[in-house]
Amino acid sequence: MTVESTAARSTPRRSGAGGKRDAKRTASAPGDAESTTGTAAKASKPAKTAKTAKRSKPARTAGTAKAAKSAKPRAGGPAANGSAGTELVQLLTPEGERVGHPDYDVDLTAEELRGLYRDMVLTRRFDSEATSLQRQGELGLWASLLGQEAAQIGSGRALRDDDYVFPTYREHGVAWCRGVDPTKLLGMFRGVNNGGWDPASNNFHLYTIVIGSQTLHATGYAMGVNLDSADSAVIAYFGDGASSQGDVAEAFTFAAVYNAPVVFFCQNNQWAISEPAERQSRVPLYQRAAGFGFPGVRVDGNDVLACLAVTRAAVERARSGQGPMLVEAFTYRMGAHTTSDDPTRYRRDEERVEWEAKDPIARLRAYLERSGQADDAFFASIEEESDAMGKHVREAIRTMPDPDTMAIFENVYADGHALVDEERAQFAEYLASFADPVDSADSAGEGR
Repeated sequence: MTVESTAARSTPRRSGAGGKRDAKRTASAPGDAESTTGTAAKASKPAKTAKTAKRSKPARTAGTAKAAKSAKPRAGGPAANGSAGTELVQLLTPEGERVGHPDYDVDLTAEELRGLYRDMVLTRRFDSEATSLQRQGELGLWASLLGQEAAQIGSGRALRDDDYVFPTYREHGVAWCRGVDPTKLLGMFRGVNNGGWDPASNNFHLYTIVIGSQTLHATGYAMGVNLDSADSAVIAYFGDGASSQGDVAEAFTFAAVYNAPVVFFCQNNQWAISEPAERQSRVPLYQRAAGFGFPGVRVDGNDVLACLAVTRAAVERARSGQGPMLVEAFTYRMGAHTTSDDPTRYRRDEERVEWEAKDPIARLRAYLERSGQADDAFFASIEEESDAMGKHVREAIRTMPDPDTMAIFENVYADGHALVDEERAQFAEYLASFADPVDSADSAGEGR
């Protein structure tokens, strides 16, 4: 099942075939370091030196989560109640009221707004079906995006067809925007393939399980875009936990030095498995960009309009030759990190309740209803389409064929290899050992 974009897009130009990048353009786009970097960093305490390290307390583990709940946020970081401070870019309040912003804005038609609502509702339904299927033993694992729909749909709809996406393993909404059949996302989690779709068909790379490594891939690809003199952009998705990985720092360094046309989109859902974001950084994550020499901005990750506006500005900035940019979408993981996780062991129920009031789908619906841009018939039609999607996903997963068990040995070497041939024979013998003895005896009798 695929869907065409309902938000406005620029005329696509394929990578490698676009016009040359305007190297002379030096004007700063909205979101440059001076305009987006707040003063919170100044208030943060200096890092402990080796001399004072002995007095620092060890990091709390999941076993001491009870004590961690009462920990105060670090200076410059998000407040304990989930607020992100005054530097947050927001166009739609949690109550569904439209507000303006001096640097970022969008002017969408009623049809485009309804399209964004539809995208989020259907993405959430697909995600909930996948979670249920995992609980029923149909999937080995699932990483839910519940609560992060606005960050993914807003940023996904800001891209052109010739832009290239490097996701993690949770970007189901971005995949939807890129036209990837949702059921193809399930194959890897069911164990029947190693990806399920052709990245070149939708400019959407395969899911990356290794934390943070895709930022390096995105930077390298963006450096290639520069060499091709193309005007497309690259976007890399990662989480707040991945921001602590060395791969991300290395990607930032190379992207800045080579002025690569890449947008680093961090979905700060505030919990890297069981560690809160305040233990990932002494300052808001978006402020890290300034240290590498490019701008960063923090956006309300539950506001689909703000995510669309900020990402659109960031990719346009990249396309025009002004280099990388970091977007921190301040959101919240409403569910578990994956279906193997139990978030009740390390975070308060009251915290989730606070964020439920900021639900991205509810706030856009409130705005559509208040502004008269959608009626009951529209919302009923979306619910009906959502039910149809749920049925389609359940049928697709249960009829998904098992993989060819010997396929792993194919396409390893172009001309074959003696060791691979030996391993293939050993594996075939191993599989044959599971054959039913009765069936084997019948087969032997038929041979006589």
